[in-house]
Amino acid sequence: MPSHFDLISTDTATAARRGRLRTRHGVVETPIFMPVGTQGTVKALTPAHLHEIGAQIILGNTYHLNLRPTSELVAEMGGLHEFMGWNKPILTDSGGFQVFSLAKLRKLKPDGIEFQSHIDGKKLFLGPKEVMQIQTNLGSDIAMVIDECPPWPCDRDACASAVERSFRWAGQCRDIAVDSGFFEAGHHLFGIVQGSTFDDQRREAAESLATLDLPGYAVGGVSVGEPEPEMLKQVGATTPFMPADKPRYTMGLGTPPQLLKMVALGVDMFDCVLPSRVARNGLVFTPNGPINLRNEKFRLDKSPIVEGLDNYTCRNFTRAYLRHLLLAEEMLAGTLLTLHNLHFYLDLMAQVRAHLEAGDYASWHLEWIARYEAGLASR
Repeated sequence: MPSHFDLISTDTATAARRGRLRTRHGVVETPIFMPVGTQGTVKALTPAHLHEIGAQIILGNTYHLNLRPTSELVAEMGGLHEFMGWNKPILTDSGGFQVFSLAKLRKLKPDGIEFQSHIDGKKLFLGPKEVMQIQTNLGSDIAMVIDECPPWPCDRDACASAVERSFRWAGQCRDIAVDSGFFEAGHHLFGIVQGSTFDDQRREAAESLATLDLPGYAVGGVSVGEPEPEMLKQVGATTPFMPADKPRYTMGLGTPPQLLKMVALGVDMFDCVLPSRVARNGLVFTPNGPINLRNEKFRLDKSPIVEGLDNYTCRNFTRAYLRHLLLAEEMLAGTLLTLHNLHFYLDLMAQVRAHLEAGDYASWHLEWIARYEAGLASR
C-alpha cells in the first residue's frame, strides 16, 4: 500500500514522534488533536471558527450520522465535507463504541451487531459491510473498522473473544475497501487494537492487525472506566507493537496532561469531547490548570482566560464578561468558551510539535505537566 505517513523524527528520550499524514483533503501535522463533530458539527462552533483556531482535522460519527440524517442523504448532498461546509480532513468513527454504550438490546452475531436505535428503538444492524458503505457515503478521509470494545472490568476469555472478533471484522473491512476501490480513491482505513487490561492480548491484537497492512492503527478500549494509571499502562502496552511507519491514534481521550503523557508513549492522534463538553458548563483550561468561570471570584476579573493566548475569546473578552454570559445562560457563552478550550488543546499540540523539532520534548512536557498539576493542587 502506498506510503501516506512521513515519520519526520522520533524523540531520543521518549517514544514521542513528529509526523505528517497526507489525506484527500490536506496534510495533517502530527501529533494532533481532533475536535469532535459527532453529528456533522463541532458543537457551538462554525467551520470558520475551526479554521481560525487551527483545526487540521475533525471527527464525525458513523452511528449518529447514519441514524440522522442517514448516510444516504449525506451522499446525496455531496458527502459530509460539502454537507457541513468543511474542506479539511474528516475522520469517522465506525460507530461500534456507540452501539455498545448507547444502543438498546444489542446482540453480537458472527457478521456484526444487531441493536435498537437509542432514538426511536428501530431495529438496525452494523457489520463490516454496513460500516464501510456508510463511511463511503459520508466520504470520510479516514474510516475506522468496526470492532468490539470490551467493557471494564473484563475477564480474560471475554476479552479474547472480542480481540478475535475485532480482528476478523477488520480483515473483512479491509477486503471490502480493496474490492470497492476505497483505497484507490484516496481514503484511509484504520484498524483498532483491543485487549482491555491484558498486555499479552494487546500485543497479540496489535501484531495481528499489523499483518493487514492498514494505513493506520488506533488504541481502542481505553478510558472506559478504568483509573488513569491503568489507562496509560494499556496505551504503553500497545504502542510498541503498532507499526512504526503508520500513524497511531488513541481514541476518545483525554485531559491535557494525559495527551502529553501519551505523546511520550508514541501516540500521534487524539480526539475527545472533554474540552467542548466542559466549556458549556463554564470550565476552561489554562496552563495552571482548569478554572470554573462561574465562581464568584471572577465577577470583577478584567483579565482574559489566558493572557497572551491568541484566540478570539482571549483577545476580546474578560473573565467577568464570560462569567456574566454563563450566569445569564446566553448561547454565546458556549461558543466563546468552546472556541477557547479547543484552541487551548490545538495550541498545546502545536507546542508539542515545536518542542519535538527542538529536541527538548522530554524535559518540556514534564515541566508543563508539573505546572498544570500544581495549579490544580492549589485550588
